[in-house]
Amino acid sequence: NWQLRGLVPRGKTVTMSREEKEEEDDIVCLDESFFINDDYQITDFTFGSHVLQLYCLQSSSTDFDLTGQLVWPGAVLMNDYLTQNANMLQGCSVIELGSGVGITGVLCSRFCRGVVMTDHNDEVLKILKKNIKLQESSDDSMCCTELKAEKLEWGSSDQLNCILQEHPEGFDLVLGADIYILQANVPLLFDTVELLLRDRDQKKCKFILAYVSRAKVMDAMVINEAIRHGLQINEVSGTRRIIKNLEGVIFEIMTNH
Repeated sequence: NWQLRGLVPRGKTVTMSREEKEEEDDIVCLDESFFINDDYQITDFTFGSHVLQLYCLQSSSTDFDLTGQLVWPGAVLMNDYLTQNANMLQGCSVIELGSGVGITGVLCSRFCRGVVMTDHNDEVLKILKKNIKLQESSDDSMCCTELKAEKLEWGSSDQLNCILQEHPEGFDLVLGADIYILQANVPLLFDTVELLLRDRDQKKCKFILAYVSRAKVMDAMVINEAIRHGLQINEVSGTRRIIKNLEGVIFEIMTNH
């Protein structure tokens, strides 16, 4: 539990003045569940001839770290691109970073031989696993690929190695859509991407990023971090478009070797 005023953890010794002690009875204590909205609704999403059903929120949670409970514009951009280029997915193994509710991974399961969806947030992983079960119970004959959900903090080589131990053959594609929320996370993102790409370097694994521009400083940072990690970043021709009043584009990122 956390005290609303100052968010002081319960159990921590805090020295209070007389006035503060007199006001102590007025302090409201909130359980962490107050910050979590799990009022998920099954929603239909259509990409080309594919109709996907997923649990998701219709509006944002009070906790900014639970943005993965929503479907964001970048995921729509990514899924439109993958639907139009489904041949690149045929027979591939895919790992998705920052999967959120899993809308991109679920679409990929229509084409790929294996899909691993990842997220760092435990609450988001719950909805991700809920959506995997929803697909498994579906009568849709196209949902045949095994979907997995794994915890992955960007920059955590231990967690990534655990995933790679379960998938020693590596992955053909790394996917990410609208996954750069904080500037501080971008270097960690590319730390993870670089490890995944170099793990499959001989077979030319590539990272497909559905990027939605929200700040010029972030635009430059994403490109600069890819270059700093020794990666080649290219804008996919014809993919730049306006989506929900924001400019989006698809990048392909590969090793230079």
